[in-house]
Amino acid sequence: MVNYSIRVGLDKDITSRFKLSNEVYGALHNRLHTWYILSAVEKATAILKNHRKEKRKNPEAKKPYVLRPFLSIGNQAYTITDGKLRLPIKPREFIYIPLNRHTLEVLSEPGLKLGSITLVASTSVLSISYSKEVDEIEPSGFIGLDRNLNNVTVAESGGETMRFNLSEATRIKAAYREVKSHLKRNDVKVRRRIYGKYGMKQSNRVSQILHRVSKTIVEEAKEKKLGIVMENLKGIRKLYRKGNWQGRDYRGKMNGWSFYELQRQVEYKARWEGLPVIYVKAGGTSSLCAVCGSKLYPNSTDRTVWCPQCLKATDRDTNAARNILSRGLRFGPIGAVNEGMVAEPVRQSANSIQPSLTTTPTPS
Repeated sequence: MVNYSIRVGLDKDITSRFKLSNEVYGALHNRLHTWYILSAVEKATAILKNHRKEKRKNPEAKKPYVLRPFLSIGNQAYTITDGKLRLPIKPREFIYIPLNRHTLEVLSEPGLKLGSITLVASTSVLSISYSKEVDEIEPSGFIGLDRNLNNVTVAESGGETMRFNLSEATRIKAAYREVKSHLKRNDVKVRRRIYGKYGMKQSNRVSQILHRVSKTIVEEAKEKKLGIVMENLKGIRKLYRKGNWQGRDYRGKMNGWSFYELQRQVEYKARWEGLPVIYVKAGGTSSLCAVCGSKLYPNSTDRTVWCPQCLKATDRDTNAARNILSRGLRFGPIGAVNEGMVAEPVRQSANSIQPSLTTTPTPS
């Protein structure tokens, strides 16, 4: 239905959902529930709008086509009764999917607003989106997060530091790169099916590691009412491209770094609890002293740096986390030491958070 709507939209140059719905509704109305037709038209409209933007940049852009079958339906078409999810199939015909205890506990939280439901055929996973309005907490301080390939270092306003080991995630990615490197065939089956299978396994294992780390960080920040400060690492992939005088293994390792996935998990979990998240400039956090601001020189034996002004060595990751924290304090009520600043009021705002809950349906 989505692909048919896309073809009609391309032939008649339609990107309006109302016009496209009028064009395709009669052809798609084959005793299916109306909600599925309207949902397919909505997805096709979004794809057509993105295709129009792409054609402005590249007139030779390929026509869009949906490869993976899926079903999507709005929150007005389904209900949850007696621990089961009721989905319409045809008019006055329904299918009931039992939900597990964890799913029911999450969806029963006060203040939640249920969103759309998406079912992907290839993975048999049902995703239920939901949201809630959260008042932002005025923080009593901040914590700075320094994300590295093998660890995450956290520095608090009081001077305490924490470190989380991510070397297991790096090892998992290296193992899957090694497995995929032995696949010599370069056809559609290898690229799409086999690589996709290994990629999904890798993503699931790494995401669980990052989930435990991000959950611990946010729980610590929530307990002490601390905001979270992270570096804005946008565009860092450009540093690890072919032709930058780097080895293939090094580029593969750095391009597989899950810095954004950890950022995504920390941000949405923190905003779900009402904690503010601030991003600061990334340059110089590891090369400047967090105490005096002097240029640091790395030691060849370990991950420490030497400050010629302070005459002492310090861990480079801890130093970077403290620099990130110091930059983030400019946005809060507590300023850095010896820093002249004008205090600005912290505005209270409501954050709309939209996570997604996935479960494997078992029709009954």
